[in-house]
Parts: sequence; C-alpha cells; structure tokens
Amino acid sequence: MDEAVNNAGTEGQPGLITAQTAESYASTFDTNVLSTLLSMKHEMKVMLQQGSGSIINLSATMGAKAAPGASVFTTSNHAVEGLTKAAALEGATHGVRVNAMAPGPVDTGMLTRFTGTDDRKAALISGVPMKRMGLPEEIAQAIVFLGSDKSPFLTGQIIAVDGGKLV
Repeated sequence: MDEAVNNAGTEGQPGLITAQTAESYASTFDTNVLSTLLSMKHEMKVMLQQGSGSIINLSATMGAKAAPGASVFTTSNHAVEGLTKAAALEGATHGVRVNAMAPGPVDTGMLTRFTGTDDRKAALISGVPMKRMGLPEEIAQAIVFLGSDKSPFLTGQIIAVDGGKLV
C-alpha cells in the first residue's frame, strides 16, 4: 500500500490580527493549505485508481485550539484539517484513508522561530502536561503507524501527538 505524507508548513508571520496583511495570509495559506490540497489532488488520483493508499497531512494542535498572535497559522491548520476530513469521505469507499497528525510543541526550528524567546518557549512548554517538547522522531513514529496496515479502520481523524496539550 502506498503512503503519502504532506508536511509542508510555516508558522507564518506571528502577530495580532490587526498586524496581518493579504501578503502574510497568502504566504501562510499557500504553504500550509494550498500545498496540501495540490499534493492530495495528485496522491488521490493514483490511490483511487489503484484502490488503496493512506495519506497523512500534518497540521498542529492549533487546528483545534487557537492562540493569540497566531490567527493566520491557526486558521491554516483548521483548513488542513477540513481538507483532510473531506478527502477522507471521498476516499473511504475506494480503500483510501486520509488522516492528519496534529503535533503539539516539537523541538524544531519552527517552534524556536514561533516563540521568539527562551522565556516564551518555556511558557508554551509549561502548558504541556508531560512538561516537555515532543521530538521529531516521536511524530514520525505516529505517522508510520497511521500509514501502516495496523490502522486499517482509521480515516478522517485528526490525531494529536501533543503530550496531552489538548486534554
């Protein structure tokens, strides 16, 4: 079975809604949403024709819970999750599963850029019940599971891998 992972993403321009521009919106949505849509378009064509496949889109916990100063990033993640659910319905009767992985704070350059300072990063991590950041390999392990034949009845789901942040 084929597996596709759509993992393009940017935090965009952090800031209040009043600081956002058409350009900051378009840049974030082109990277986070349009790239996912166009990738899924071509992945789905192949998978629908062969009658099997698994697509995993990357979102973030902000697809379920907003944060001040992250309006465009939050909205783009909501859009990715909506695309995931719609595509899951389109593929379900054809053997194609579509899910999304929504990581919480993960130790990456994107998190460092998004938080901006060590104090803000520490404050964000303090809101994680496990009191730590996730590791990229922990997200990868969850993606491998979602794409494998060990999850044959999962489709249209948004799986939070977030140390309990959304609980």
